[in-house]
Amino acid sequence: MEELTRLNREFEGAEPETILRWAVERYGERLAMVTSFQPSGLVMLHMLRGIAPTLAILTLDTGLLFPQTEALIDCWAGMYRLNLTRVTPVQTLTQQADAHGAALWERDPDLCCQLRKTIPLGEALRPFEAWITGVRRDQSESRRESPLFRWDAKYNTVKIAPMAAWTESRVWDYIRAHHLPYNALHDQGYTSIGCQPCTRAVAPGEDIRAGRWSGLAKTECGIHRNG
Repeated sequence: MEELTRLNREFEGAEPETILRWAVERYGERLAMVTSFQPSGLVMLHMLRGIAPTLAILTLDTGLLFPQTEALIDCWAGMYRLNLTRVTPVQTLTQQADAHGAALWERDPDLCCQLRKTIPLGEALRPFEAWITGVRRDQSESRRESPLFRWDAKYNTVKIAPMAAWTESRVWDYIRAHHLPYNALHDQGYTSIGCQPCTRAVAPGEDIRAGRWSGLAKTECGIHRNG
């Protein structure tokens, strides 16, 4: 914990590339990036091309993604030859419905996220000592104090957030400057894109993540909660 405190102090204000390069040098093959191919993740994937093009990339394939998200993943995987693993739940949607009832996300979204995201990611992260996330401080109130480095007690790893200090506008400036492929839903008012049943477009003036689990007290899937 003392080292993480020191790292946060040392790297605050550093560019994401600097943090990514340090992480790759420090952890090597014991490092993975976890991304749902949101804008921050796309920026880092592009930066990593010149730092660690074969870095392990993990993405959660819940079986409930938008077709546009599936298309974007396929585009990046092919165009940039990503070392990509699609992390899938133990249960298919049919098996989950048999065990817990149909449309679990409507009745118990926390359990649905646990079964289709949190638990599968934990299994996928077992070989790694550290992982990279696209979390940013401007995304929501619950992420406002996100550090660059923290101990993730949930997965017993170091969690690294190189984009923490970047803003939404700076992310999009980078994407446009480098002509990066992005999710077509962003042009339809979707600012944060998760599973199809739990995501809606955001109205002007709403929080970036207001379209996730709309109408519920839930704001996180559980991956970034308490760790």
